[in-house]
Amino acid sequence: MNKSQRKKAHLIIHSASTAAAGVGAGMAQLPFPDATVLLPIQTAMVIALGKVYNIKLEEGAAKALATQFLAQKAGQLTARFLVGKLPVAGNIVNGSTAAAITESYGWMIAKEFSEEFDKKHKL
Repeated sequence: MNKSQRKKAHLIIHSASTAAAGVGAGMAQLPFPDATVLLPIQTAMVIALGKVYNIKLEEGAAKALATQFLAQKAGQLTARFLVGKLPVAGNIVNGSTAAAITESYGWMIAKEFSEEFDKKHKL
């Protein structure tokens, strides 16, 4: 990952994580999991990261990647949803967990895309 790619990835990932934190905190007391709102944020993040590394992704493929990741994190999401029922503390836990999950997912995808980019360009 070159310096320019890292800088762009950093902006994309942190923007998505901030949005996810807002969603997680804001939806903590609602009667349904916030994964339905996190999915479009993470899908857009994957598509944007693909552009940084010249990897073309259809929205369906990016959504499938994000869905698979969210499915793997289902236990955390369920626990966060239950903790989210607690006023204030639930908002903080829900928001910070949504941000952390999105952040780690973003860097995982960036690393994979960077490796693929490097293979194509023999770096």
